[in-house]
Amino acid sequence: MDKGAEQAFDYMKASVKKLGLNAKGKVRINRAGCFDRCDQGPLMVIYPHAVWYTFIDNDDIDEIIASHLIKGQVVARLVIS
Repeated sequence: MDKGAEQAFDYMKASVKKLGLNAKGKVRINRAGCFDRCDQGPLMVIYPHAVWYTFIDNDDIDEIIASHLIKGQVVARLVIS
């Protein structure tokens, strides 16, 4: 939380809703703990593909939404292993 995760969560949830991606059976934004990776800062996992992302700001989140959620293309520069 000290790295802005709550604000990022709120931003992503609002963005997905605004784009109409949150309908039943589509995208669900869900809170989780630190996934045992708290030291890596805010991150997200996109299922069912289990792609792990790190991000710095809302621009990164927008890129993940546009590329991964809408087009199905992984944003390689933000992927963590």
